[in-house]
Amino acid sequence: MTSRTRLWVLVVSTPVIAFTLIGGYLGQAMTRDETLRSLRTFEDVMQLVVENYVEDVDVRKAMRGAMRGLTDGLDVDSAFLSPDLVKAFESKDTPPPAETGIELARGYYLRVVSTRDGSPAAKAGIRTGDYIRAIEGRSTRDMSSFEGQRLLRGAQGSKLTLLVIRGNAAEPHEVAVTRERLAGADVTSRMANPSTGYIRIVEFTPNTSARIRQAVDALAKTGAVRYVIDLRGTARGDLDAGLDAARLFVRGATLAVRVSRDPLARADAKEKTKKDSITAQVTDGAVTAPVALLVDSGTSGAGELFAAALDENKRAELIGERTIGRAARQQLVKLPDGSGLLLTTVRYLSPASNAIHEKGLTPDVLVPEPDVDFGADPPAGDAALDKAIERLLTPAAKAA
Repeated sequence: MTSRTRLWVLVVSTPVIAFTLIGGYLGQAMTRDETLRSLRTFEDVMQLVVENYVEDVDVRKAMRGAMRGLTDGLDVDSAFLSPDLVKAFESKDTPPPAETGIELARGYYLRVVSTRDGSPAAKAGIRTGDYIRAIEGRSTRDMSSFEGQRLLRGAQGSKLTLLVIRGNAAEPHEVAVTRERLAGADVTSRMANPSTGYIRIVEFTPNTSARIRQAVDALAKTGAVRYVIDLRGTARGDLDAGLDAARLFVRGATLAVRVSRDPLARADAKEKTKKDSITAQVTDGAVTAPVALLVDSGTSGAGELFAAALDENKRAELIGERTIGRAARQQLVKLPDGSGLLLTTVRYLSPASNAIHEKGLTPDVLVPEPDVDFGADPPAGDAALDKAIERLLTPAAKAA
């Protein structure tokens, strides 16, 4: 490896090395010696590639691939961002007003976490668990979810083409979607039967807690004495908003545990993280009626924190499918060439300190979502909702 190549490798990787050695955030703590050994191995690998590859190696391109691989090995939300994406991430500019309603996470291709109720993607038949293989002909194979979400936004009425894979289908489906300004309330409600209220949370916003309380009060006047809260496909919203909403149902108990890197931890310490409990006040818990929560693989982020808080504090059962497991915050680390690493710096645990991020929440009662062929209508009825109502009507639920 030439001195110029070695210098470029060191310049690009220096911020990452510094974060690792002085208390940065790379997911798994290493000792100083282990880190240095790994970095020496990395330099050896780069030298072998540069000296033995059949053609001259574009070191910048190879290093960016290495950075992408580094973040891929951490979690689905950590990512390598190009200089243009870093500028977009830091920009205060308002994003284009229209979108498709898809929430994405990184997989082999970008995975559809959820589609917002009534959105263009939902109308086009795109569902949780589908994979977006290409956006406007551009492969999503090495694309971060941040970049994918940006590409899905655009001007009102503009069209884009998505290549969608469902299940084990051999051939992807080409789907045309028209971007729209998404409308509709973040909370809707109705009576599921004469004594059971149904509340749908589309996303968590700073106003969601107040709107849930309004929905509960309105349904109670109509005769509701128990509630089903639907979190299926609820993947948007700030994590704090999910915890704020949980305070309506939990009194004087732990809602979640926040885990972050401890900047004061010694380099040789076995534990380099700190844990902070987020607790409901004794004045919280205004809603005391029995509750059941509907969850699925599209329940993510704030929805998962809300669900975990109620489930582990014995305020609700989880009915449906396992959630996706995305309960973390990311921080941008800029590199000298203008690119950057979007790294998970905070993770949230359940009230009992069980992992949520990359693990998900296991339902108390499993009700699988039906498989639906692309283009086909889903079957009539709602088995998960029916099961939730049944569970709420059991003697144990009535006594809660």
